[in-house]
Amino acid sequence: MTLLQLKQRSLLGLKELDAEEIIAILDRAAHWEQQETKVQNVLQGKFAANMFFENSTRTRFSFEVAEKRLGAEVLNFSAAVSSVQKGESVYDTVRTLESMGIDVGIIRLKPIGLLAELATKIKVPLINAGDGNNEHPTQALLDLYTMRKQFGAIKGLTVSIIGDILHSRVARSNLYALQKLGATVKFCAPANLQASDLDARYVTMEEALKSDVVMMLRVQLERHESGMLSSAESYREQFGLTVERAATMPDHAIIMHPAPINRNVEIDDELVEHAKSRIFKQMEHGVPVRMAVIERALN
Repeated sequence: MTLLQLKQRSLLGLKELDAEEIIAILDRAAHWEQQETKVQNVLQGKFAANMFFENSTRTRFSFEVAEKRLGAEVLNFSAAVSSVQKGESVYDTVRTLESMGIDVGIIRLKPIGLLAELATKIKVPLINAGDGNNEHPTQALLDLYTMRKQFGAIKGLTVSIIGDILHSRVARSNLYALQKLGATVKFCAPANLQASDLDARYVTMEEALKSDVVMMLRVQLERHESGMLSSAESYREQFGLTVERAATMPDHAIIMHPAPINRNVEIDDELVEHAKSRIFKQMEHGVPVRMAVIERALN
């Protein structure tokens, strides 16, 4: 496989994909969602390795279900119980699995830039399952899929993303893709959690709630200890989606969240499964979206 073919099959981020490629993935995900037979052996005999150098529950299980529904053989690798703990480098680990004959690698890791570097050295397609504060492309794709299913199209939508923008790979991937598909993106965040490198307007909480989609980001509670956030209570008071705030949203608007959720911090408990919420639908859509991404990597 040439480097160009590898690049076209890999999914390192949405910043580098054009609108046509993004729509093709969403269309293929719609195909997979409509299949009544749970397991389709389109990737029989192919080996997929889930390489998680950073903890994950939902994303790893979602990829694993997607791989198994496509009929692939699945290898699960966790850094917590691997040679990485003994000092083996990420590159050596990925290279080892490549030499054993995997066909695709799904990778989550912390250091920004490392995945792009690995992609130039590894001869199998790589899929980004979240790299540091950089991108989380499959999360954004399932978010887009959820929005498109709800509204019929993404063009013309206004999407507000609220929370810790500075450290959010979800906000970045969503911003890149939504703008390419013709949506307007607004950010709302505490002053010290805004990202100056991203091209979107920051608005007040009141303004953010006027959008078609209100996407809440997880509060990383460990940031309280570093002093970046004063307390969970004050965050909820200023930037949380409370029942009272949700009542001011347009009737047609929906609530989204990439999960995991801190109930009663960034979003009130009773809103998680509210009629406006699409949070569990997002998780459901993650499987067909990841099936489309894995199939793209291997066909």
